Amino acid sequence: MAPTAFSHIGVCVSDLERSSRFYRDALGFEQVGSHHIGDEFASLMEVPGVDLDSVMLARDGVTVELLGFRSPGHVGEAERRPMNRLGLTHLSFLVDDVDAVASAVEGAGGVLIGGTRTTLDVAGVTLDFVYCTDPDGTRIELMHLPGATAASA
Repeated sequence: MAPTAFSHIGVCVSDLERSSRFYRDALGFEQVGSHHIGDEFASLMEVPGVDLDSVMLARDGVTVELLGFRSPGHVGEAERRPMNRLGLTHLSFLVDDVDAVASAVEGAGGVLIGGTRTTLDVAGVTLDFVYCTDPDGTRIELMHLPGATAASA
């Protein structure tokens, strides 16, 4: 039996307000909910003594849950992961103007990874890509694919 629907993507963040603002201002998400999560979810999350706030953001049928841990806090460094590390590698967004959205990402506290800019001509159509990160290093791909829609990309 398969799942009935996709629910959301969870992202642990170091500063919930900063990251909420980033996903809203730079990437066009809207807040659709928020929750306080306590020790009743410790077993599910495998985090003893968990105390966190969750912000649900949605756009184009995709929901991102930002998790801000009060206790025991977050672990790991706020840096982007190598693309060949097992697990989630990046979030990807279709954009009309890579430069404009990259500028919005930087203005909202993200980082443009300039050396990743890739522009290709495929059968006379210019494709444009660049990677950037959110404030905690989660890799985000911006891609301009003329004529593409979410369903075709």
